[in-house]
Amino acid sequence: MKRIPILLLVLFIFSCKENKTNTASTEAIAGETINTTLIYPEEIHFKSMKQVTFGGDNAEAYWSFDDKQLIFQSNNKEWGLECDQMFLMNAEDVFKDSKPPMVSTGKGRTTCAYFLPDNKSFVYASTHLVDEACPEVPLRKNGRYVWPVYDSFDIFVADLDGNITAQLTNEPGYDAEATVSPKGDKIVFTSTRSGDLELFTMNLDGSDVTQITNELGYDGGAFFSPDGTKLIFRSSRPKTEEEIAKYKGLLAEGLVEPTDMELYICNADGSDMRQLTNLGNANWSPFFLPSGDKVLFSSNYEAEKGFPFNLYMIDTDGKNLKRITHGETFDAFPVFSNDGKYLIFSSNRNNGGGHDTNLFIAEWQD
Repeated sequence: MKRIPILLLVLFIFSCKENKTNTASTEAIAGETINTTLIYPEEIHFKSMKQVTFGGDNAEAYWSFDDKQLIFQSNNKEWGLECDQMFLMNAEDVFKDSKPPMVSTGKGRTTCAYFLPDNKSFVYASTHLVDEACPEVPLRKNGRYVWPVYDSFDIFVADLDGNITAQLTNEPGYDAEATVSPKGDKIVFTSTRSGDLELFTMNLDGSDVTQITNELGYDGGAFFSPDGTKLIFRSSRPKTEEEIAKYKGLLAEGLVEPTDMELYICNADGSDMRQLTNLGNANWSPFFLPSGDKVLFSSNYEAEKGFPFNLYMIDTDGKNLKRITHGETFDAFPVFSNDGKYLIFSSNRNNGGGHDTNLFIAEWQD
């Protein structure tokens, strides 16, 4: 989820079909050869685009600090997977008829891998210490869409061969959604160690754990600004007695309902906390633009039936909201390369009307 993250892709998206023409194949129309494109006409910030994966659900792809590699999670059954595992790729790779190297253990469920500054190791969360089998995935509770929050998740460090070299968390409860500051000094993550889903930071070795948020609600999917001084994250913060009771009841069962989330921004130490969006529906998977003064995120706030999800851009002062993608199903998990030239994101585009969510790399232009 973004971290889910976001952790799982939105279930009702998978029943939708893409109606716009966006296949990457070459077609013969009226005797002429026409090269179609992955980019919709309205998507003016994309100069070029390539599809990286072709099957399964692929998400949360993150660049190495030198922009030469990416790490991502996939549940592609063609790769022999039952649930999400971590895979490594070079920035120029395309996996249409091949499989990237798996760099997680292949045990349990994994989520939210992120490179460390040495470009030779990464952090990720896994449930494998509690159970080597994939945990069950409840997606409905009393007819409502929910995400599971596995208390078996802990955060590990591994090398690029998949060898675990350290365990950074060992508190009871959920520890996941770790991302690393561009300054290379801190990790931010979500944990239930306080009794609620809050943000914490720690050093790269797991020391100096500091709580960042302390208001009731699911605070998660956090990312540092390019200079490491701020955090952007999603939150579902219940206000009414009914909302609070529902949130606490679901959390006691290891569940959250992610259908009403807004973006919040604060300093890296948790000070100057403020709500960035007030759009309604689900606003999530935010990521700073390289300039640091804008944020890209996914939202369905314009949708009447829960979908589509598209990418939007907003200034860090909450002004100048702008729609970036124009699909009819699902665009999310936008992540800029460190040099600001490329954006990788997950999308249902060009999947033949099926359920696959694939990775796409776009050349960005302002």
